[in-house]
Amino acid sequence: MLKIMNEEQHNSQIEKIANMMLEDKISLDEQDINKLQKYKNQIISDYELNNDDAIKLVYEALLYLKLKNSDGEDPIQKGDQFGAGFS
Repeated sequence: MLKIMNEEQHNSQIEKIANMMLEDKISLDEQDINKLQKYKNQIISDYELNNDDAIKLVYEALLYLKLKNSDGEDPIQKGDQFGAGFS
């Protein structure tokens, strides 16, 4: 069951997971679900999302970090240009 998050909660969760990834020095191109499991579990725990919705947030966090590191512009504001789906 999808638990509805408002825009602020959604963005906050993406930033929280992104910061965890930075601390863990995870590759921004990581695709191995086993290496991303920690972040998926954190999202499920925090927001009681299902597996599919949780992994989507994990990938949004990776995309957020890629955009953030690309040119210094705010990735949440610029995400629409990439179809990132940031709210």
